[in-house]
Amino acid sequence: MREIELRGHIIDSLILPKVLDKILDMGGDYKILKFEIGKKKTDPSYAKILVIGKDEKHVDEILMELRDLGAEIPEIEEVELKPAERDRVLPEGFYSTTNHKTFIRFRGEWIEVENQKMDGVIVVYPEEMRAEVKTIRQVKKGDLIVVGHKGVRVIPPEKPREQGVFEFMKSDASSEKPKKTIIRQIAEEMYKIREKFRKTGEGGIVVVAGPAVVHTGARDALAKLIKMGYVQVLFSGNALATHDIELSLYGTSLGVNIKTGKPVPGGHSHHLRAINTIMREGSIKNAVERGVLKEGIMYECIKNNIPYVLAGSIRDDGPLPDVITDVVEAQEKMRELLKGRDMVLMLSTMLHSIATGNLLPSWVKTVCVDINQSVVTKLMDRGTSQAIGVVTDVGTFLLLLVEELERLENERKELNKEGDRDNNLTVKEKSN
Repeated sequence: MREIELRGHIIDSLILPKVLDKILDMGGDYKILKFEIGKKKTDPSYAKILVIGKDEKHVDEILMELRDLGAEIPEIEEVELKPAERDRVLPEGFYSTTNHKTFIRFRGEWIEVENQKMDGVIVVYPEEMRAEVKTIRQVKKGDLIVVGHKGVRVIPPEKPREQGVFEFMKSDASSEKPKKTIIRQIAEEMYKIREKFRKTGEGGIVVVAGPAVVHTGARDALAKLIKMGYVQVLFSGNALATHDIELSLYGTSLGVNIKTGKPVPGGHSHHLRAINTIMREGSIKNAVERGVLKEGIMYECIKNNIPYVLAGSIRDDGPLPDVITDVVEAQEKMRELLKGRDMVLMLSTMLHSIATGNLLPSWVKTVCVDINQSVVTKLMDRGTSQAIGVVTDVGTFLLLLVEELERLENERKELNKEGDRDNNLTVKEKSN
């Protein structure tokens, strides 16, 4: 038997029922020794629970699972470390990370783990009193790796009683949700993040987009978001960039005229001709600078100095010269560009969305938009539990989002004008 403690908004965040369910699911039992419920909306709750197992080994197995749900072991334990045998080979029993904020107990201190992501390992640097998450391929011989669960504290996101659209751990994906209300709330959050980025250069929004953005006629809406300053990084693949450029050069996407919705003669080869045009110029940037490419998503990225990662796949035509065909290299660049971001907007691309979700800590605000409900569900089920699912046509979503952001900006301008008028009146009154 061992005691565990739970602290925070453990009822609203469903941490308490998840812990109790996990104990029973693993064949254990429990007794609640102490339970204090926060009376006010901002008050945390507290629970002390006795975990009962068949034997000590069974209890340890249950505790390993409970730690990842946020349970704390009252006894102070030091983290256990073992060196890596050689490059990219981990010691047996290594601790596999979650995407939640994590601390380790080392030399009597709690150290926050840097670069948090799921499915990594914790490497400790004793001389610097520092720890960070690394992937298996980043591990070098002799690196000190955390093994087991001792001295590891995981803090999942909490769900406070006062909710905004992002203030919960998990949002069930449903096509029945009020889209306009959700889009308005997302727009408000994006506006705050953009203003913060403009003032401090910190945070920002990452957009992960698939070719459906172009196919559904929302290409110009996303390009406008970039121009308005609501995109600091773009992640995608060869297809989005190719069809975006095809639309700019030929007015088609997959050979279909976007305005009429009808296929055009010879249109099936337009995407290949678009790739060939960029090949001739050497890069998308060259095509923009030489006046060959004059509009669109990639055009706005170049014009506004927005970094992008186009990660290749085995099905790509061409691909474009800007596409990174080494998946390891693409993943490393994505990881670097995600550091410190405030929000990720995933637009109708299952593989790139899940890949990005795997690189994110759980405190980053995440929105996944897709017409297919299973895409949103898969993302959440694979660990990105903080994601808000919006099940709708991505074209409709982007058009409404731009409208909401423009409305917000106009409101702020009017408020600023009123504020200036009030200030001018005050100055005149004082002078009189």
